[in-house]
Amino acid sequence: MKKTALMISVFVMTVISVSAQNVGSSPEYIKTLTSKWKGERFPDGRPKVSDALLKRLKNISIEEAWGVLRNKGFQNQFEGEWTIIHPDSSMTGRVVTAQYMPLRLDLDEQVKAQGKNENRAQQGGTNSWPIDVLVEGDVYVADGYGKIIDGTLIGDNLGNSIYARSKRGVIFYGSVRDVEGLSEINGFNAWIKGSDPSYIQQMMLTSINAPIRIGKATVLPGDVVLAKKYGVIFIPAYLVENLVLTSEFTALRDEFGHQRLKEKKYLPGQIDSQWSEEIKKDFLNWLNNYPGKLPMTKTELDNYLKEPNY
Repeated sequence: MKKTALMISVFVMTVISVSAQNVGSSPEYIKTLTSKWKGERFPDGRPKVSDALLKRLKNISIEEAWGVLRNKGFQNQFEGEWTIIHPDSSMTGRVVTAQYMPLRLDLDEQVKAQGKNENRAQQGGTNSWPIDVLVEGDVYVADGYGKIIDGTLIGDNLGNSIYARSKRGVIFYGSVRDVEGLSEINGFNAWIKGSDPSYIQQMMLTSINAPIRIGKATVLPGDVVLAKKYGVIFIPAYLVENLVLTSEFTALRDEFGHQRLKEKKYLPGQIDSQWSEEIKKDFLNWLNNYPGKLPMTKTELDNYLKEPNY
């Protein structure tokens, strides 16, 4: 009886394990991946970083964001050398990930069967499945393993669908087709590794909202992305607020320093090192009389200044 019970237990656990291999990650799994996030979440489990923070993040430079992450030990969150449809436009958003691999028929059959069980679209290719989960503010980020010819994950039809759902664009470690058509979608942008007129072939989707690699960067679902012509940075959701405030303060500090150097009030060595109490006092007075609108609230600034950040 004990042996039979054990066999039944093993069988049940095996069934549970097999059934858990979804194409799309479960909310529970995504919550585990992003457990340091303590705020609001989407129904799929991804952190819901506020629209206000996404808007402020667009004004942060790649160097400032990179510096904050680097200081916190995150050294593998940047990828550069992109082809960008609209290079002078920047993009921020909440990441939806997708993983593609070279086609293997038996695995592809399993993915499609599981996708049917998850009520995913049965018409068209599986490369439409990640698009179906997008909501406004999302950025579709895919690892297409750098494939260009026959590696085109979308054309202008899918591009229109992406923008209609997300009001954003895509970041593909791979390629697209119909670049001319994609460039005509008002508001849409794409960071890609190349383009080609060919259709997607010999590729398969393997996961949605699981961890992926984008070049040198490791990306999780629910990360926040900052994409500019100088590169792309993927930010853990729980660090976004601190990163934005720290970067905004750094930009103000630099603005003050540049102004004082132009005025020849201080020597370069004085500004480009630990500030003296005299310079700190001058900086605080400059902040209190700042001629424009500060990027953060007065409360945020006051709380930040309580820490020995500068």
